[in-house]
Amino acid sequence: MAAVAGPLCTWLVAACLSEACDAEESKQKHCCPAGSGAGGGVMLGQRRRLGARRRGLARSGMAMAVALQAERSVVEKRKPDIKQRRVVVTGMGVVTPLGHDPDVFYNNLLDGVSGISEIERFDCSNFPTRIAGEIKSFSTDGWVAPKLAKRMDKFMLYLITAGKKALENGGLTEELRNELDKTRCGVLIGSAMGGMKVFNDAIEALRVSYKKMNPFCVPFATTNMGSAILAMDLGWMGPNYSISTACATSNFCILNAANHIRRGEVDVMLCGGSDAPLIPIGLGGFVACRALSQRNSDPTKASRPWDMGRDGFVMGEGAGVLVLEELEHAKERGATIYAEFLGGSFTCDAYHMTEPHPEGRGITLCIEKALADAGVAREEINYVNAHATSTQAGDLKEYEAIVRCFRQNPQLRVNSTKSMTGHLIGAAGGIEAVASVQAIRTGWVHPNLNLENPEDTVDVGVLVGSQKERCEVKVALSNSFGFGGHNSSILFAPFK
Repeated sequence: MAAVAGPLCTWLVAACLSEACDAEESKQKHCCPAGSGAGGGVMLGQRRRLGARRRGLARSGMAMAVALQAERSVVEKRKPDIKQRRVVVTGMGVVTPLGHDPDVFYNNLLDGVSGISEIERFDCSNFPTRIAGEIKSFSTDGWVAPKLAKRMDKFMLYLITAGKKALENGGLTEELRNELDKTRCGVLIGSAMGGMKVFNDAIEALRVSYKKMNPFCVPFATTNMGSAILAMDLGWMGPNYSISTACATSNFCILNAANHIRRGEVDVMLCGGSDAPLIPIGLGGFVACRALSQRNSDPTKASRPWDMGRDGFVMGEGAGVLVLEELEHAKERGATIYAEFLGGSFTCDAYHMTEPHPEGRGITLCIEKALADAGVAREEINYVNAHATSTQAGDLKEYEAIVRCFRQNPQLRVNSTKSMTGHLIGAAGGIEAVASVQAIRTGWVHPNLNLENPEDTVDVGVLVGSQKERCEVKVALSNSFGFGGHNSSILFAPFK
């Protein structure tokens, strides 16, 4: 590449300078047309000067290109190897339909408990779908200031609570946090839907008068504000933003957070996702998309990835947050290391707004690029926490891509957390990352609930059955895909 860069730079610079000279010459022609007496002599002299200038600039352009190439080589030499800094998971926080503690959450998954039930928050009797992974009990006491809690959207409340619980789980007490270099600590927790309730309430208030609107309705509706408020609370001055890539949001945030650490920009990152879409407009929107299950008579049976009886996904809500930390920084403070983050990847199907590519090209490419980024051989993957949402096309295309990538690996185990939690939209990848880390910690992978009549093209020997299974995870892969063709894969492994 370096051999090509020199001539290419020279050509580009010379071409640009030539274009500039041509433009100037054209301008002179327009001002003093040829054959206009004295103007013609002036024009001839100007042409000569332009020609000399062009030759001189071309020579200086070559010198400039050489200088640029030398500058580039210096920059490349200074660029740190991002693989030199290892990233580990030192804390986990969740707010889910199956509990608000990482161990309670995972034990419920191992026991095959479903968090899906009838919606109680609002009257949905006129909707064809009346079930969801709804959080029935939740308190912000001790986590969010009461004044803010009254005004914030639930996605922000879930985010801040899960984020602070992750810090507590990671042993990052207030006293210890005060000793951290806060310029090297960041927050990157995304949301697919943002503050839907706050924005919807503002629209209703506007029907009466703009004076009735919540003055915080705009900032509290934006997807970045949860991370921003949490950073303000903690005083963390490192990278702080939100990524919104539909249902792939959490994985995008986790990988980008890890890369900030790998590049040496920060030492600690809070990352993951949060969503609270269970309001009438949220439910109605997905109903209009014809994406949801209508198995209202038996809610716990509604989410059934890879089963022939599946009829759409089940909405859920909550948040999942990880504390990612640079290895040496974690060691120095005596942190408990739950797992190591190895790497990941993003791709785009570039095919359809909601449907996966029929050949699964984007998914396959994403998994392969994630393996390359992590430096992991495909044979090392023995656990996949699949995106599998219980939709007709999505489940099978992901399964086919997994089999294509890992071939006939007899040790491979695949499951879907959504069979018990429903689909937490932008938060799905966050809680599934926690499930992947917990599988590494415990040596158990949770069951696939409701896999009673598997698709004919699915090898049930690859999928986890109706009971939890022993699995000493070597490397865990967690997939998340979103509307728009967004694909994401991230990898975790036991820390060694």
